[in-house]
Amino acid sequence: MVSVPAVVIAAPASGSGKTTVATGLIGALRRSGHRVAPFKVGPDFIDPGYHGLAAGRPGRNLDPVLVGEGLIGPLYAHGAAGADIAVIEGVMGLFDGRIGSADAAPATGSTAHVAGLLGAPVILVVDARGQSHSIAALLHGFSTFDRSTRIAGVILNRVGSNRHEQVLRQACEQAGVTVLGAIPRTDEIELPTRYLGLVTATEYGRRAQCAVEAMTALVARHVDLTAVRTAASPTAPTRSCCPAAFPSSSPPSCPPTTSSAGRSVSWPAPAHRCTPSAPG
Repeated sequence: MVSVPAVVIAAPASGSGKTTVATGLIGALRRSGHRVAPFKVGPDFIDPGYHGLAAGRPGRNLDPVLVGEGLIGPLYAHGAAGADIAVIEGVMGLFDGRIGSADAAPATGSTAHVAGLLGAPVILVVDARGQSHSIAALLHGFSTFDRSTRIAGVILNRVGSNRHEQVLRQACEQAGVTVLGAIPRTDEIELPTRYLGLVTATEYGRRAQCAVEAMTALVARHVDLTAVRTAASPTAPTRSCCPAAFPSSSPPSCPPTTSSAGRSVSWPAPAHRCTPSAPG
């Protein structure tokens, strides 16, 4: 289906550090010589702005609620063209999706849903503050809740000390989940937030680039990039995707989108403006 390998960055809940890790991972992989395609699950137009700064190419959305399951594969193939690895940041908690779809497994529009459509492995980012051995139970639950969602490893975030990391690693081993990185607590990165989430990269200006560089350096120091790259090996999709394709090998051109509201309003979301159509 899709030849570009991908890894999905997910978490048990919002606020765990997905955006920091995903953006930093994109930047670190790029710095190590990879051509990275960045994606965001759902309609969020803010995080892709930071992804784009890290990758040097547009951050795109994968939202089955907006475009349907059948277009996720083609949109991914389009957005990943020319890349050798893709990093997909999830939304909320791994299994959180559209309200009212809880009977589905996984919930429609959830990170697990998109990961399944693409057959992509999941790396779980866990905020380790205030816990040690209990992380084993958390990882066991997320690994067994939906067996069709493959947890390839965990990145421990906000680790308090070397001793804390050691205990956490032992607990992860007990749960049978590979540790791909351990990021310490730090005040190096500050991203302002408001009611929609982060302030847009466009509005944050030069400070956004500085924040991206700090995230890149943090992840490069504390995450095993080789192990992440290995985890991102392509897998067969577990859920079917419509074989829709672009009419030609060249991506469709997109007219620029502008807003009279000024630079504080930024709507990149290329995937929402360029929807592939089937031939004919």
